[in-house]
Amino acid sequence: MIRRVMSLLVALGALVAALVVLPAATAQAATCATAWSSSSVYTNGGTVSYNSRNYTAKWWTQNERPGTSDVWADKGACGTGGENPGENGFVVSEAQFNQMFPNRNSFYTYKGLTDALSAYPAFANTGSDEVKKREAAAFLANVSHETGGLYYIKEVNEANYPHYCDTTQSYGCPAGQAAYYGRGPIQLSWNFNYKAAGDALGIDLLRNPYLVEQNAAVAWKTGLWYWNTQNGPGTMTPHNAIVNNAGFGETIRSINGALECNGGNPAQVQSRINKFTQFTQILGTTTGPNLSC
Repeated sequence: MIRRVMSLLVALGALVAALVVLPAATAQAATCATAWSSSSVYTNGGTVSYNSRNYTAKWWTQNERPGTSDVWADKGACGTGGENPGENGFVVSEAQFNQMFPNRNSFYTYKGLTDALSAYPAFANTGSDEVKKREAAAFLANVSHETGGLYYIKEVNEANYPHYCDTTQSYGCPAGQAAYYGRGPIQLSWNFNYKAAGDALGIDLLRNPYLVEQNAAVAWKTGLWYWNTQNGPGTMTPHNAIVNNAGFGETIRSINGALECNGGNPAQVQSRINKFTQFTQILGTTTGPNLSC
C-alpha cells in the first residue's frame, strides 16, 4: 500500500514538474524589426516589420507593401500586444512617437499622452491590432496638422482671443473674455467647449483654461475628449469613424469639415491624409477606406 502511494506521488510530482516547465518551453514572439516605410529602399536580406509581422526582402524593393508582394518573405509574428507596444500598453512606442514628431515642443511629452489614456480606455484599444494602430495614427495625424507637428501649444493669432467668449451662455466667461483661445493638441477653443471638456474630465477648465497649456496630461485629455465624444461639424465622433470603418475622411469632417470638406480646402485635407499615411506606415498598419471628405 505504501509503495502504491509512493508511486502515485512520484507520478504526480512528474506531472506537476511538466506543467511548471511548460510555459518556459512556449515559443516567444520575435522582436519587431524597424517599421516598413514606403519611401525607403530595401535590398536582399533587409528586414522590416509591418502589421505585427517581420518580413525580409528577397531583392531590391521600394514602395511594395509587405504581405502584398512576392518580394517579401514572411518571417512570422512579432511583438506582444501589438507591434512595439509602448507605455501603458499604448500601440505607439515612444520611439515611434519621436519619429512622428521630430520637431515637437517639449511640452507635448509622450508620458503626458500615455497618462491621459486612462480617461478614454477605448481609444486605440478597440478592435483588431490593425484598427487600434489605425486609430492612433488617425488621431496623431490630425493632431500634427492642428499644431504644426506638435509645435504650437496655443493659437498663434492673438487677435482672435477675444472672439471665443459666447456671452449667451449662462455661465459666461469667468476667466475673462480673451481666455478661451485654442490650446492643446486639437486646439480646444470657446468657453462652452472648455466647460464641456472640464465637466467630462472632472477639471474646472471654465475657470482655469490655462491648465491646457500648463499641464501636458490635461492638454492630451482635452484632445482625447474631443476625439472620443464630439461629432463637431460631422455626423459621428472621430473614434467611431475609425472603429466602424467609416474612414479617415470622416475624422476630418468631425474636426474641421465645415471649412475643409466638400471642396472647401482640398490642400488642407490632403495635408492631413499625407500625414495619416506616413503614420500608418510607421506603425505598420493600413489606412482603410475613404481617406478624403
